[in-house]
Amino acid sequence: MLELTKKLAFLYPTYVLAVVSIGYIFGELGHYLIGVTSKAIAKDLHFGDIACQLNLTHVYLTELPVKCATAQNESVCATYEINGTRYCEWTYNGLGLDYQILAGPSFIAVFTIVGVLMGFLADKFNRVKMLAVCTVVFGVSIILSGTVKEFWQLVLLRMIMAAGESGCNPLGQGILSDIFPEDKRALVMAVFNWGIYGGYGIGFPVGRYVPHLNAWGLGWRVAYYGAGIVALILAFLTWFTLREPERTDIGESAQNDHEDAKKVTIWTVISDPRIILLCLAASIRHCGGMCFAYNCDLYYQTYFPDYDLGWWLFAVTIVIGSIGVVIGGIVSDKIVAKMGIRSRCVVLAISQLVATPFAFGSVFCTPTGAMITLGISYFFAEMWFGILFAMVVEIVPLKFRSTTIGIFLFVMNNIGGNLPIAVEPVSKQIGYRESLYIFYVGAYALSSIMFLSTTFLMDGPVVPASSPSKNLSGHDNVVFTGDDTNLPTITALVRNGKKLDDESSRL
Repeated sequence: MLELTKKLAFLYPTYVLAVVSIGYIFGELGHYLIGVTSKAIAKDLHFGDIACQLNLTHVYLTELPVKCATAQNESVCATYEINGTRYCEWTYNGLGLDYQILAGPSFIAVFTIVGVLMGFLADKFNRVKMLAVCTVVFGVSIILSGTVKEFWQLVLLRMIMAAGESGCNPLGQGILSDIFPEDKRALVMAVFNWGIYGGYGIGFPVGRYVPHLNAWGLGWRVAYYGAGIVALILAFLTWFTLREPERTDIGESAQNDHEDAKKVTIWTVISDPRIILLCLAASIRHCGGMCFAYNCDLYYQTYFPDYDLGWWLFAVTIVIGSIGVVIGGIVSDKIVAKMGIRSRCVVLAISQLVATPFAFGSVFCTPTGAMITLGISYFFAEMWFGILFAMVVEIVPLKFRSTTIGIFLFVMNNIGGNLPIAVEPVSKQIGYRESLYIFYVGAYALSSIMFLSTTFLMDGPVVPASSPSKNLSGHDNVVFTGDDTNLPTITALVRNGKKLDDESSRL
């Protein structure tokens, strides 16, 4: 058995990546599931906006004499009929300020604050055990979210869920950065951080179709029970099958002089212009991603209620997004040796720039065009997260790595995670679609410019120091360092000829 274990040891890093990443996926599934199940939960718990909505699945908008959204009150909504059948209902639509607070600030406030604490503790204690405990916390919270009877209970549980999930990123990235070498780091970080989009993508079929099954008469609650149970299984695997890796210096921190490294403080690290600009650029990009994540399903249900896009959104997010993540990591890892860390910034800037016009198309176009452009946008846009944090861990000293990631995520999530709440008031003024142009598409474009600016602050490829060449003509007497005769060499006589002449003259 021991011999077999040794033979399979090469698979251990991949196993760690799988367990940590899948755990992150289910944490993010719990995070984003609210965006897909919001309408069902709102009808059950009675929160958010009420509007006139289509309640038939076998008719198209073009067949309706009057669109449901034109009704401003329940009595008018009740008059809309087709062939004697009411096709509209006055009910909760899952949107409104209550939903935006539930999806964003209530989660983000705890997620970011506890995330800083987790980053600090990760630099001091066993990261594997901490990650297992965090997984238990968010897993139990997801399960309990399926039992709520009141809106405030759901808000409280999302806050507890956020506290547990806040440890996934700093703990997971710290573990993985100590296991995998530099030539695989961006790819590994991309796969791990794809957990955000994996959980978000899986949320579409889970949140749309599982409630419709109404298994055991539980409706939307079954989706939360299932996700939470899987999270607890992954917590078990994390605790009992993973081991804490040895902490190692990587990237720039491995090249810095040891004495200089002692003078570095956490303030020195976070005040680095590169970290500041990267963090601001990431915050803007995160705003775009969160804005679309929180509003994607509701947007398509609002504008195209007669189209079932659940599986299309799943395929675009999981399949195309996954390809983009892998390609981005590979490209970044391949060229980093030639251009240094700045190559990662170049890949970031170009990928987000290319994704921007297609992101616009995903909101502007009709369903078919929207899915096509969304797929192209996702391919390029999802390159960003893994490459970003590969850079961060490479320019931050070992002893502050997890703390810096925690602070980085605190700023990034507070800005990027809370800005989408502005979609609600802005949409009331200029329209829902138009507000997404600003906070989704505009954020992609602005982040591209900011990532490009960061490129000029990054170092190029590291050139190994070459030893000074020796003049090999003649005899090299340097090798005779142990000569105890102290007799002058021929070279010394030649070099000091003038001095010898002076001494001879004095004699």
